[in-house]
Amino acid sequence: MNDVPPEQPARDYRGTVILPKTDFPMRGDLPKREPGWLARWEKLGLWERLRAQSAGRPKFVLHDGPPYANGPLHIGTALNKILKDVVNRAAQMAGHDADYVPGWDCHGLPIEWKVEEEYRAKKKNKDEVPVLEFRAECRAYAQHWLGIQRDEFKRLGVAGDWVNRYATMDFPSEAIIAGEIGRFLMNGSLYRGLRPVMWSPVEKTALAEAEIEYHDHVSPTLWARFPLHQAGSEDLAGASVVIWTTTPWTIPGNRAVAYGEEIDYALVHVEGVAEGSALKVGEFLIVALALLPQFEKDAGLGAHTVKRVLKGAELAGAIAAHPLRGWAEAAGGYDFDVPLLPGDFVTTEAGTGFVHIAPGHGEDDFLLGRAHGLPVPETVDDDGTFTRHAPGFTGLHVWKAHDAVYAATEALGTLVAKGRLTHSYPHSWRSKKPVIFRATPQWFIAMDDANTIRAKSLEAIAATHFVPDIGRNRIGSMVQNRPDWCISRQRAWGVPIAVFVDKATGEPLRDQAVMDRIVAAFTEEGADAWYRPGAAQRFLGHGRNPDDYEQVMDIVDVWFESGSTHAFVLTPQRGLPWPADLYLEGSDQHRGWFQSSLLESVGTRGAAPFKAVLTHGFVLDEQGRKMSKSLGNVVAPQEVVGKSGADILRLWVMNTDVTEDQRIGKNILEQQGELYRRIRNTLRWLLGNLDGFDESEIVEHAQLPELERWVLHRLTELDAKLRTAQRTHDWTGVYPEIHAFCASDLSAFYFDIRKDSLYCDARDSLRRRSARTVIDQLHRCLTAWLAPVLVFTAEEAWLARFPDENDSIHLRDWPVLPEGWKDEALAAKWERVREIRRDATMTLEKRRIEGVIGSSLQATLELTLEERDSALLSADEWAEICIVSGVALKFGSDHDSATGLLVGVRADVAPGTKCDRCWRVLPEVGQSHAHPTLCRRCEAVVEAQPA
Repeated sequence: MNDVPPEQPARDYRGTVILPKTDFPMRGDLPKREPGWLARWEKLGLWERLRAQSAGRPKFVLHDGPPYANGPLHIGTALNKILKDVVNRAAQMAGHDADYVPGWDCHGLPIEWKVEEEYRAKKKNKDEVPVLEFRAECRAYAQHWLGIQRDEFKRLGVAGDWVNRYATMDFPSEAIIAGEIGRFLMNGSLYRGLRPVMWSPVEKTALAEAEIEYHDHVSPTLWARFPLHQAGSEDLAGASVVIWTTTPWTIPGNRAVAYGEEIDYALVHVEGVAEGSALKVGEFLIVALALLPQFEKDAGLGAHTVKRVLKGAELAGAIAAHPLRGWAEAAGGYDFDVPLLPGDFVTTEAGTGFVHIAPGHGEDDFLLGRAHGLPVPETVDDDGTFTRHAPGFTGLHVWKAHDAVYAATEALGTLVAKGRLTHSYPHSWRSKKPVIFRATPQWFIAMDDANTIRAKSLEAIAATHFVPDIGRNRIGSMVQNRPDWCISRQRAWGVPIAVFVDKATGEPLRDQAVMDRIVAAFTEEGADAWYRPGAAQRFLGHGRNPDDYEQVMDIVDVWFESGSTHAFVLTPQRGLPWPADLYLEGSDQHRGWFQSSLLESVGTRGAAPFKAVLTHGFVLDEQGRKMSKSLGNVVAPQEVVGKSGADILRLWVMNTDVTEDQRIGKNILEQQGELYRRIRNTLRWLLGNLDGFDESEIVEHAQLPELERWVLHRLTELDAKLRTAQRTHDWTGVYPEIHAFCASDLSAFYFDIRKDSLYCDARDSLRRRSARTVIDQLHRCLTAWLAPVLVFTAEEAWLARFPDENDSIHLRDWPVLPEGWKDEALAAKWERVREIRRDATMTLEKRRIEGVIGSSLQATLELTLEERDSALLSADEWAEICIVSGVALKFGSDHDSATGLLVGVRADVAPGTKCDRCWRVLPEVGQSHAHPTLCRRCEAVVEAQPA
């Protein structure tokens, strides 16, 4: 018989460990859950409640630059709206009343084109459609896409006053836009003039600089002779000035040749030519001396002699014959003198040093021609075909004219050479077709008249806060160098330039009573009132005969419309102050909306409509390429939301430097998904360890351990960064730092250390209560700080802890943190602690790789610290921080120069037995009769727990 008592089965202590508990799921499942949150906020009346509870707060106004209502959202528009939403939500939670009114740009050519495409599909002639019917179809088209885009913005989590949104096609909006035009009319800055504008032959309208994009284009080139028949020096008469142009079609419009007064020109005697050259042995040519070597190659010039070199100033008063003289004489021909004129824009960068001047087809040409009284022939019609003022070429399209010009100049003996050049050339951003410069009667706003819009705008730019600051230089240089603002467009869908012109004088009628009648009618009926029968008599009034006036039928540039939006959004009726705190758009809007808004506001009110301007970059694919259907690299926000959720897209926006171009694609979105999971896991860990938390557990700040006080100090640092970003509008790096805080400071450090206390200490221990006190603040701060970006996840994380059908994290402000939490000295101390911990961790990892230990709790450390570090922590505290079972301290001053590690960091296998409950390896395990597999701490906790 065996007298040895039977061995008692080992007790299972798992039930005594206080493990995290939460219903907050690990997986976000955002595509399925997010629509439910949107429905909840709608039911809650969240936007209306925010406005009600914000009454009396300082206003924050981000005025929405209107997107165009003509198709589904693209990724750039999504980025823009998300960034605006983050800025607005942050301002709201920082204590402002951030009332945001989203808007849409609804007029203009893109919508006309779409409607015309539908006409073409039905073989319907647009010109036969009554203008009011056409405008109605454009309005319906814009309204359709406005509704779709509004829903797409809301799905992105963008909050705003969607019920009271603005649109440029709303009747009151059209009325105010017309009234803004009237302001320029009445102050004298609006005028009609003939000058070159960028013209789209395809769209048959003038275009603004902001409607232009540059693409590579192959242009035919021409070198042509202009024979001199009058010159100040005998040896020059009979010689030919040679010009070079990339627009041979402008030769019929030539009326002068420009030279540089300080340029050195060579009088060249041709003595030999290459095979096939159009040059003639014995002739005399004049070209810039610096460009002569290149000219030899381009024109096939062989042996030659430079008879002399002359300054351009010597050409003053010279007269040349037109290179088309003798052509189409029956139709009027080109038998007129061509003067040589000095031009400060002439350079020796390319060509021949001479510029042929066609006053109707270039800004420099026009200004030089106007200064010297040159005629401005209208050689090109609206559709890009030559008029009768281009004899011999009438009816020919300018893009097909180069061969005809080559043939004519060759027949007349004035062709020197021809070629082709690939260069960057302006194209319409809508039709993607090249544009031309064409002088037509247009309506302009003067930049430098008595209203001094340019000077005032530059002063306003200097007083504006730009993020990034380089934006100030960009828009400043554009305003400094821009011409007068051409605001007229020859289309139908838009706000008309509601002006009458006196046929007898050619002057616009400036009568405020007329303008008031127009504005009143537009307010009730929309701009369609301008097109209805009897409109002229109605608006002119009974004292004037409509037959004596021209009713202007041009519409205003859509950039003027969108630039006027401040006038009908930032109003007392909407409760929004003027000027706005912030305008936020892409960097291309320095020449677009930012500039048109600035010029319009300065011209009518003498000041900018904004206090600050924030610009973001463009969205590219992962390789840094522009997105295009042909490359197959388009990332649609709708697809991202459907697959990953809006919070992932929002996180991507705020994890980039928005002031630079951003990249997006499958891999980048997967990276954002991983970052999101880390943040979500942080929130889940916080919630799990706050299970059952009660305010009675809270430990006063002075009684908290240093580690907890260090965490609270870090919260003050992040709080300051957030509030600075909200105040300055510079969000670069803010949310990446919050992620880093979650991943590095919390998960990899604080949580790692405090797991033992939270899981294994007594529920009411000071250390555990201190940790939960801090975790409570972490949850409150992180959910609030993340709320502007992760709008859905933050709501879920807040309500998981504080369930309330009538509450929302978005109804709350960012927590105001006590000043006493800041402790720079403590932060410096714990930075040093973390440096030493990193050394210790590296040593432990090395021992783990060697197979000496498994987890760090299986080790003890011997730390040899510098004397200056002797007071940092006790041995037990070091063991807690390094997550080992024991630490022995020594003090010295030696470091390993190769690794930078403290020489005295040594890890050994911990002596003793593993505690079944906390897993520390300690000699004391096994000394308890009641709980032989527990350490003393765990024994005490278990004994104190109810049976």
